[in-house]
Amino acid sequence: MSLEFLITALVVVLVPGTGVVYTVAVGLGRGRLPSVAAAFGCTMGILPAILASVLGLSALMHTSALVFQLLKYAGVAYLLYLAWMTLHDRGALSLSNEAAGQGKGSLAIAWTGFLINILNPKLTVFFLAFLPQFIPAGAMSPTADMLAMGGVFMAMTFAVFVVYGAFASLVGEHVLRSETVLTWMRRTIAITFAGFGLRLALADR
Repeated sequence: MSLEFLITALVVVLVPGTGVVYTVAVGLGRGRLPSVAAAFGCTMGILPAILASVLGLSALMHTSALVFQLLKYAGVAYLLYLAWMTLHDRGALSLSNEAAGQGKGSLAIAWTGFLINILNPKLTVFFLAFLPQFIPAGAMSPTADMLAMGGVFMAMTFAVFVVYGAFASLVGEHVLRSETVLTWMRRTIAITFAGFGLRLALADR
């Protein structure tokens, strides 16, 4: 596994996307441990995209306009749903309908993070284009190499998202004490999710 891959993967993970916004929102509103659940869910949502890339399913998505469009608009609808939930929430920034019980709440938070990534077709196409670049010519087992790189990418994602969530929880403890601040935070996060949804809606393969 090359140093070039590790550096490139870290840069990609550090760039804020829907998963980062979701993890930060959970950290702000619910605290550090729920943000870990969000990070875990977002990380696991990467796994199907990596497996699809290894198995060649993302090539089908890349060539089939219907498959890509169906998944894309499902992702758009879910992001807009998250924006609506955030905007109309009157409690903590839970982004989840599961508020009763810490266990159920953590599971729901992780599930939401999972759906955010699995419903993004651009992620699958990204791995199809990204991972093969770092497979050396004449590699003995390209499939094993891609799986190993995918595992490292997921580990980086989880670690970086946990840091984002922990920082957000610290900020939340000191900032989100005012209902006015919380209201504006909800609006900002809702607009961000809606913006990601619009960008996904306008995305081409």
